[in-house]
Amino acid sequence: MAQKLVPGSTIPYAGSGGMFAMFRPLIHATDGLTLGQVCAITGLEPSTVQNWVKRRFVAHPVGKKYRERQLARILLISALRDCMKIDSIGALMAMVNGSADDESDDIIPEERMYDYLCAIIGQIGGNAPAVDAVPRLVQQVTADYDPPDEIAAKRLHDALTVMVCAYTAAQYKKEAELKFRRMKEEEVS
Repeated sequence: MAQKLVPGSTIPYAGSGGMFAMFRPLIHATDGLTLGQVCAITGLEPSTVQNWVKRRFVAHPVGKKYRERQLARILLISALRDCMKIDSIGALMAMVNGSADDESDDIIPEERMYDYLCAIIGQIGGNAPAVDAVPRLVQQVTADYDPPDEIAAKRLHDALTVMVCAYTAAQYKKEAELKFRRMKEEEVS
């Protein structure tokens, strides 16, 4: 299997939950990340990130600097884009936290949602669970979440279930493409 990376990034995966904590010192030390730094972390092209900002999937940078909330959303979108359409990811994010430009409608900080996704993926490891087991994993990982109401809790659980299924499907797709490429190479030799 290909090298495991922190979801949505180019950084090698070294553990389970709390993944966003590795980015905080860099964000705080530099008072936000430049577009170039965001692209180095995510492997995305600058035009891709700028397009997501333009389409309001990500809040505008402040003083050309991306803060924690923005990086977390970029990482989430990047982690899901191999198996979901960008418009669907944007709609999913809006179902959880409303407008990317307005924190007052958020039911959970973006960084925490990203950490939950990473924790679930970490528990799964290389063994994707049956689809009907994903909601149980989501429930376990989010046990410490104190929602504003039951609707918010259900919305978060449903969104994380979608994210885990999409991320897992993307990993299977990458593995299938790698295996197929190897088969073609073996056939040529």
